[in-house]
Amino acid sequence: MIIETEKHAFEVDLCGGSAARNVVKTLPQEISMARWGDEFYGTLKEKVECGPDTLQDVFEIGDVALWPAGNALCIFFGPTPASSGDEPRMASPGVLVGRITGDATVLRDCGRSLKKVRILP
Repeated sequence: MIIETEKHAFEVDLCGGSAARNVVKTLPQEISMARWGDEFYGTLKEKVECGPDTLQDVFEIGDVALWPAGNALCIFFGPTPASSGDEPRMASPGVLVGRITGDATVLRDCGRSLKKVRILP
């Protein structure tokens, strides 16, 4: 999967789970994303089911996850307001979709929102 912002493009190595497969089925999409600490999140246009995938709330820098509570795709590049240390943490559990192959921390310079994010298969 490819995620393109106004300034950056990221290749995402997908996990083998249901959520990853179901996200890919909805692509391509263009969404906007808001920032919450060092996480960008944006609501997907179609409802994505997680299936039997394991829910978790702690992720790693570079992880891309689905937040079922908001049907949102999340990109982690550092701690969030829910973190208790340097780890990225969701507000409530989500499902790992994949991991950015490059340096996700470049998103720290992108301000409070990403107005045009293209997600491609």
